[in-house]
Amino acid sequence: MSDEQHYGTGRRKNAVARVFLRPGTGKYLVNNREVDTYFKNPILRSAVRFPLVTTETLERFDTMVTVRGGGHTGQAGAIRHGLARALLVSNSELRGKLRELGLLTRDSRIKERKKYGQKGARARFQFSKR
Repeated sequence: MSDEQHYGTGRRKNAVARVFLRPGTGKYLVNNREVDTYFKNPILRSAVRFPLVTTETLERFDTMVTVRGGGHTGQAGAIRHGLARALLVSNSELRGKLRELGLLTRDSRIKERKKYGQKGARARFQFSKR
C-alpha cells in the first residue's frame, strides 16, 4: 500500500503540471518546494488546494507536483486540473463532485498570436489621417 501512487496531468495556458498523489499525511510540494513558499498569493494557494479540500482528502495524501511553463496563475490552474484528475484515478466515485465543480474540464483559453502589420493580436498601430 505504501508504494501506491496516483498520477494526473493538468494543463492551463502554457503551463503543464504533473501531479503525483501518495497516501500520507498532507505534505504538499511544488517543484521540491513547500506550496506556501512557491505560491505567495493566498488566492493561488487556495486554488491549488481546492480539489483536496472539496473532496475532504487533504490529510489523506502527500502531493508532489512538477510544473513547467507559463506564469503563476497558469501554473496554479494546471496544478488544480492535474490534482482533480489524479483524485479521479485514486477514487472514481469522486467524478460527480469534481465534474459538478468544473475541476475536470480543461480551460482551453490560450494567448492569441500577434498579427503582422498590427501592434498585437487585436490592437492596431495608431492611425493618423494627416
